[in-house]
Amino acid sequence: MTHSISIIPISSLILILIPVAVVLWIQYKWSLNYKEGIYAVSRMLGQLLIVGYFLGYIFNSDKAWVIVLILIVMIVASSWIALRTITEKRKQLFVTVLTSMLIGGITTLVLVTQVVLDFEPWYKPQYIIPLAGMIFANSLNSISLAAERYFDELGRGLESLEARNIAFKTAMIPVTNSLFAVGLVSLPGMMTGQILSGVDPLIAVRYQIMVMAMIFAAGGISSAVCLELFVRKKLQNE
Repeated sequence: MTHSISIIPISSLILILIPVAVVLWIQYKWSLNYKEGIYAVSRMLGQLLIVGYFLGYIFNSDKAWVIVLILIVMIVASSWIALRTITEKRKQLFVTVLTSMLIGGITTLVLVTQVVLDFEPWYKPQYIIPLAGMIFANSLNSISLAAERYFDELGRGLESLEARNIAFKTAMIPVTNSLFAVGLVSLPGMMTGQILSGVDPLIAVRYQIMVMAMIFAAGGISSAVCLELFVRKKLQNE
């Protein structure tokens, strides 16, 4: 396979915003929070355009401190966004979520980048930044689902341990579904990108196995640690 990935013209890229506009129109028509959708799409566009230019500098950087600083920003932002649906106790729970991200996310990132891939230098940005992004984003989603469900169950009068178990089960649904679907229903982004770039599918499969195991582990460990800390904090306060 020698074909290189094709470049998407801006005029063609704009066309994908048409179905996005349809979804926003449905939210507006059904009196839902369409403004949040508009804000999210606008923020996505802005962030990706900025990071597209920024990554050029990052990937050419040979300074470890730059990469470490970026990882710190990523994990702090992920921890804050994970609590987006928890409005009342967001600031108080931030340290708990950050700790969970560090335990589940950083340990998984270190294992993948320093043991499984073992590239030189250890902070090679072309590998560590995209992988960190996948790990932190998945951990973010898992923790967000876990936290919201945990406090919902407590509000219904359940005991903290029972609420923890239900919340953890809920948090693992998306990533577990992706494990069932991969290869049968979907070809995930990393694998698709490699195939489009001309990489042998069997090599792309190895990377995708690594990624799927990575996000399952990071999401599961992060949400489990977060829930366990929630339970211990509640028991201490009783």
